[in-house]
Amino acid sequence: MLLEIRRDLHLHPELSEQEVRTSEQICHYLDEWDIPYEKDVAGHGVVALIRGKGKSHGKTVAIRADIDALPIQEPSTHHCCSMNRGVMHACGHDAHTTIALGIAKILKDQEDTLQGNVKFFFQPAEETVGGAKPMVEAGYMEHPHVDYVLGLHVMPNHEVGSIEYRYGNLNAASDEVTITVHGKSCHGAYPEQGIDAVVIASHLVCALQTLVSRRISPLQSAVLSFGQISGGEGPNIVCDQVLLHGTLRTTDPQMREEAFQYIEKQAALICGAFGGSADVVFHCGYDALINTDEIVDVVVKNAEKLLGHENIHPKEFPSLGAEDFSFFLDKAPGAFFHLGCGNAAKGMTAPLHSKEFELDERCIPIGVELQIHNILSLLENA
Repeated sequence: MLLEIRRDLHLHPELSEQEVRTSEQICHYLDEWDIPYEKDVAGHGVVALIRGKGKSHGKTVAIRADIDALPIQEPSTHHCCSMNRGVMHACGHDAHTTIALGIAKILKDQEDTLQGNVKFFFQPAEETVGGAKPMVEAGYMEHPHVDYVLGLHVMPNHEVGSIEYRYGNLNAASDEVTITVHGKSCHGAYPEQGIDAVVIASHLVCALQTLVSRRISPLQSAVLSFGQISGGEGPNIVCDQVLLHGTLRTTDPQMREEAFQYIEKQAALICGAFGGSADVVFHCGYDALINTDEIVDVVVKNAEKLLGHENIHPKEFPSLGAEDFSFFLDKAPGAFFHLGCGNAAKGMTAPLHSKEFELDERCIPIGVELQIHNILSLLENA
């Protein structure tokens, strides 16, 4: 059953904010298993709930699965190839959705003895605008209140039958930075009559690269990258305005705030020193994903029992990639970990977000079994 679900989802991937069929399929299975749910949550998301009828402490554990795909053309040589041209589950969200559905089916069959509640977030738009935040803002972490939240992501650089975990910071906060540098236009032959925004912007970019080494310790994880610079009207005209557009990644909330302040201060001082000025705008994206150590302990303990100590790998450094599971963790203690889906012998080692990505489907029942053990451990020890 699990493989049929996953392959159907993989054959019919849908982009962020367009997950209509995917949502319908999720609801179809929930209807078949008599699991109550709400649909059209934060777009095309679905929230389901199993209320345990056993001796309950009133606790609720939530499971999150993202459901959207990526704008990538999958090679026709893949065993299970997308039928939607230019769209592919290149990040394994089809596996995440299948795992959550598998958990729901098994726990529904055990609801008479289940000691608590299990809520399922089938979340849209993880790859773009982030469906987690509107789900949280709409109150779905309540009624019933979510006491613990769990999530996972398949990872091809780890062999199937293994997991990767990290205490504390796992993923970075992601924020867009837009700086508009203002100068004064004049003829390029007489630059002393103007204020060159290009020169100012050049100095500003170079100065801001000292953020990590001088304002934030190089032993901490942070990145500021400017990927777009635009401005100017002609080669012989001193430019009066330059737009800098970049991304800031930080792994700690305090570090994030200090970085904001540093960027604003440097922009004002450097631009002012050249006679210009700057407007700085931050577009806040995903928060940093910070695991709860006690819940990570539960995941590690269960994984060691199921997979063996040798297949449990600690992640040394946090990733500067973003993950909007962080918004669920802002509201409840929990853990997010990586589920090995690679198979080097079969050449299944291509990275996520690439057209070559394939996963070993044996990771799916492993993910189901491990998460069920995690859920039961949290409910029974509540």
